[in-house]
This record gives sequence, C-alpha cells and structure tokens, in this order.
Amino acid sequence: MFKLSIHIALLLFVLGFFFTNTALSETTDVTADSAISPGANLVLILTIDGAIGTVTADRVIEAVKQAEEEHAALLLILMDTPGGFNDSFWAITKAMMNSQVPVAIYVYPVGARAASAGVYITYAAHIAAMAPSTSIGAAHVVSGTGQPIDSVLEEKIMNDAVAALKGMAERHGRNADWAEKAARESASITSNEALALKVIDFVATDVDDLLRQINGFEVNTVLGKKKVDVTEPLKKPLKKTLIQTILEIISSPNVAFILFSLGGLGIVIELYNPGAILPGIVGGICMILAFYSFRTLPINYAGLLLILFAILLFILEIKIVSHGLLTIGGVISLIIGGMMLIDTADPSLRISKSVIFAVTVVIGGFVLTAFTLALKARIARPTTGVEGLVGQVGKVKQRIDPTGYVYVAGELWEARADEPIDEGAAVEVLEVKDLKIKVKRKV
Repeated sequence: MFKLSIHIALLLFVLGFFFTNTALSETTDVTADSAISPGANLVLILTIDGAIGTVTADRVIEAVKQAEEEHAALLLILMDTPGGFNDSFWAITKAMMNSQVPVAIYVYPVGARAASAGVYITYAAHIAAMAPSTSIGAAHVVSGTGQPIDSVLEEKIMNDAVAALKGMAERHGRNADWAEKAARESASITSNEALALKVIDFVATDVDDLLRQINGFEVNTVLGKKKVDVTEPLKKPLKKTLIQTILEIISSPNVAFILFSLGGLGIVIELYNPGAILPGIVGGICMILAFYSFRTLPINYAGLLLILFAILLFILEIKIVSHGLLTIGGVISLIIGGMMLIDTADPSLRISKSVIFAVTVVIGGFVLTAFTLALKARIARPTTGVEGLVGQVGKVKQRIDPTGYVYVAGELWEARADEPIDEGAAVEVLEVKDLKIKVKRKV
C-alpha cells in the first residue's frame, strides 16, 4: 500500500503540474473575429507575458513568418516582461527588424512593464506603444557571470549593445540618447514620460484605441517606407500550442529546478526501494525535461554540479549509516546549487528562494525519513524465525537436567541449561543453536 501511494502521488503531481499550468497559460485577452477574408486588413496579435526565453523567441519568429505568408497588415505584440536572456531577445530583435510586415510592440495591460530585454524589443519594433501606468527601462547589460560589466572586454560588449540599441532608435526615429542611458545607467520611465521623450510613438488605453491611432502611420520596413492600413481591422490572436506551452513552462528557472530536484528524488526512491519502477520512470522523465530547460537557460555549471552532488549525498545516506551527516551536506549543497544555478544578475530571472527552500525541505525530509526507517530496520531485534526466539519466555514441559523440553512460541523445543530446572517453571531463551535452545530460569 505504501509503495502504491508513492507511485500515485508522484504521477498525479507531474500530470497535475503540467496540465494545470497549460490551462492557465492559454491567451484569452483578445478574441478573433469570426471570419477573415483574403486581402482584409488582418492584424495578427501575439502575447508575450513573462521572461524572454528560447520558446518566446521561436514564437515571435514564427509569428513574423506567418504575418508575411498571410500578407497581414500588422503584427501586434502585447508585451509584459521583466526581461530575458541575451540570445533570445537578440533573435527577436533581428526577426522584427527584418520583417516585411510592420511590427508593433504594445506594453499592455495597465501595470505592465518592458524591462531589460523588453527595451531592446520595443526599440526594434516599427511601432512602439504603451498603455497608461506602464513602465520601460532598466536595460543594463550583464556579463555571462551575472555581474555588471566592468572589464575592458566586457566594456566592448556593453558598447556593442548600446550601439545596436541606438541603431534601432535612429532607424525608427526614437530617442537614442535615452536608449543609451537605459543601457548604461538602468534608467526607467513611465508611459507618459516615454511619449514625451519620443521613446515610444503612442500611448493607448486598449488594442482598439491603438489600432485607431496607428492607422495611416508610416513606418520604415526592409522593403522601404510603408503606411499601416488597419481600417476596419480583422484581429486574429496567435495562441500557444500545447507543445509551446509545455516547453515555455519547463523553461522557467523555477520549474527547471523543481524538475531536476524531482528527478533526483525519483532516483533516490527507486534506489531505496528497488523494483518500484514508477519512481525511476518519473524521475528519468523529469531529468530529461530539466536538461532541456538547462539548454535554454544560462546555466552556471558550478551550481549544476552542486545539485548533482546533493543527489549523490542523498543516495549515499540510504546506503551508509552517517547519522544524518550526509543529508545535512546534501541539503546545504542543494540550497547553494539552486541559488547559483541560473547565471544572471537579474533577480526576476533567478530561481525563487522560496522555491529552493521548499524543494529542499521536501527532499531532505523524505531522505531523512527513509534513512530513519532503514536504520530502525537494521537495529531492530528479529521477531520472526529462529533468531526471534531469543528473549522469549517459555514453560518447562520436561525437567531440564542438563537437558529437557521447553514449550515456547507455540512449539516444543529441546533445551539445555546451566542448572537443573523443574517441570512447570518459567524460563527465558538465551540462544538458539542447531535447532536446540539454551535457557535460564525466569526470575
């Protein structure tokens, strides 16, 4: 029953985790018009909500390609992001700047932000807009070690990033000086300030308001000057596929850490209880998904090795009696490894400390419980078989002098003692040898 409970709990956890998040991740902000006729003023609407990663980059690139294939009038991207990882947002800006269809970035809804990587994506768009009470900025470049750039080589990286950002600003007639300030000094401003400084082109209350404002707006595409025609627009939202949703979920730093830790726990359970099968299968799947996540994230390999070392210590705790020292070492290694795992200085893109501590407590608690049960099983006195007779009390059925017979544990045993013991006396079993027992008088 205990094995079955572990199996069911692990399976329900994994299935529930993915399908719950999948349901919550569907885009529901904008609804498509009922019909789209050929040659209509088609507006494709893509939503970016959260950190910019590999999956987000793939979605934007696919959206640009689809907009060109369907001859859309506009690709509108609704964005709310704390930032993202360098390779991903550079791929997005490149795809947008080379798009034959005008691309508009709209920082939306109210309270949204375009931070860090969001600044570069906004500047790369043909049209930049924000909803009221939104913000943009904090685009300071960080190095691969997750620290602010300060060395000569890294200063070159900063200059290159700033030059790219200023180039985007000049191409679309936006404020290049503020772009440099955002990159070098992490400056941030509100939507109204951004409009006044010509960082963006429009402030709009909603999508319909934005489309009314940009109708007839001239932009500079790779094909030359082009006026945006969204008269009576037909809006078509681009929703994430199930695969994209799952990949986006597991590409989150928090989820990657949970998957890797859950995979390690599954392996520990399988080794603690060989033949259980399901924990090993679930653990293996979680490990594979975690390694996919690591491929899309900037991983600090020292942190990854610390987590692997923690899993090794947890496994050894079950095999070696260390009185909890290995578990303590594993907990410390898991916490430090989790904090170091994602190689970025942006707190919003790192693994949450609450997630690290929660996962560590769960795994450490399980390993400690398994170790305690294993230790009790090792030191417990046998209660069955021949060894289980030692210490039990019986009754003499035939006088012992020096041998006789004793009734103990429901059977009659030939017994010997160091002194004569009369029939009917109570005796205690001292040892069992060659199916004969040695007893002493029970005081």
